[in-house]
Amino acid sequence: MKTTEYFTRDEANQVWYVVDADGKVLGRLATKVAEVLRGKHKTKFTPNADIGDFVIVVNAEKVKLTGKKLTEKNYHHHSGYMGGLKTTTPEKVLQKHPERLVEWAVRGMLPKTRLGDRLFTKLKVYAGPDHPHKAQQPKALAVNE
Repeated sequence: MKTTEYFTRDEANQVWYVVDADGKVLGRLATKVAEVLRGKHKTKFTPNADIGDFVIVVNAEKVKLTGKKLTEKNYHHHSGYMGGLKTTTPEKVLQKHPERLVEWAVRGMLPKTRLGDRLFTKLKVYAGPDHPHKAQQPKALAVNE
């Protein structure tokens, strides 16, 4: 009888990838990045283990949104106090902290558990074209156009 093989984080060969977000659609970029972070692109995918790879996203300030999402989409969070609902648009987020737009999109596609928190730490997002992870020798990751 053949049993299912499960892999642990120690057995996973974790690789670093770099993605250029220049001109890429935010949702399509985020789905590919979330898939690589989770490890679903590997043949030995294990749902309850951190076997995914590291992903570096550069040029986050040049990511694009389709339709009227740039001005009409809203992001909400609450301070916890009465009347503490804060609302912002992607346009404002891109001006102040462009890397947060990509981070929020990817985080929403990861599990809402301790595993998801650990996977999210393997995402590195930078607004410009430079990143400090050259020593890891990241490979280019192709994202759908």
